[in-house]
Amino acid sequence: MPTLGIDLGGTSVRAAVVDAKGKLLSSAKVAVTDRKPPGVVETIAQAADEALKRAGVKVDGCGVGAAGQIHKDSGVISVAPNLGWRNVPLADLLQKRLGYGVKVVNDLSAAAWGELHAGAGRGSQDMLVVFVGSGVGSAIIADGRLVQGGGGVAGELGHIKVVPGGRLCGCGEHGCLEAYVGGHNLIAQTKELLASGRSRILESLVADSDPDSITPVTLEKAADAGDAEAKELHERASRFLAIAVANQVTMLNPSRLLLGGGVLTYCPGIRQRVLDGVQMWSSQTSREGLLVADAELGDDSGIIGAALLVA
Repeated sequence: MPTLGIDLGGTSVRAAVVDAKGKLLSSAKVAVTDRKPPGVVETIAQAADEALKRAGVKVDGCGVGAAGQIHKDSGVISVAPNLGWRNVPLADLLQKRLGYGVKVVNDLSAAAWGELHAGAGRGSQDMLVVFVGSGVGSAIIADGRLVQGGGGVAGELGHIKVVPGGRLCGCGEHGCLEAYVGGHNLIAQTKELLASGRSRILESLVADSDPDSITPVTLEKAADAGDAEAKELHERASRFLAIAVANQVTMLNPSRLLLGGGVLTYCPGIRQRVLDGVQMWSSQTSREGLLVADAELGDDSGIIGAALLVA
């Protein structure tokens, strides 16, 4: 029987009915206007109802992928920076509202499961998935199983510490990788550099545009154009990410490394730094036979994976 997949973001909810092979039968998207838990639950229910009407089928469970740290057994979201949540029992709230079983997982865990069964991970049993978008996330597949850890937060690459006591991260801690490489934080650092007046090339790039239009691509363009300050910022972020991924390859010895997310897609310099870092800094034995590929399913990876995790 098909299952329902939910992609819970900070600004919208996507719901999809997915069959056992990972094919989308229907989908619906609803904007999040109320970020409080009861409001989000109603938004999810609205999107789910619409997707079910379009598919014209029944489902026997619902999987939710959400950005945050989630307890695997209870479905409690301990921290969700995009929504400003702490200790929200989302699985219980949704199960009461929808009337069938609900499983809540980290969005990268869902994406990895989707890629494993219906995307670029097919045929692999040991895989590391790294997405760098607004944040930094990763997931681990070992022996064909999703590694979740004792509390359900294994694979949180974005929250390893790269500068102890450093920049404040959205998780509330300091010095996390995400605080330096996540898209939102790259933008924040770029704006700080712009405000300092030390980056003439960056100033010229954004002279006739709204500062809110700055993206990580803006930083990479300034670095490529020879701006010393922008290059230093870009190099620091790229190096932190490359070392982190290389160390994960050494530790996990995956047969496949999947890369995705907006920053790695639209900032080729950062992506290449990661590839170079894996070659330079992971152990030779761990990277023998390693296949590096781009995620195939795009925005659908998480919603397909969440549904398949329930199935």
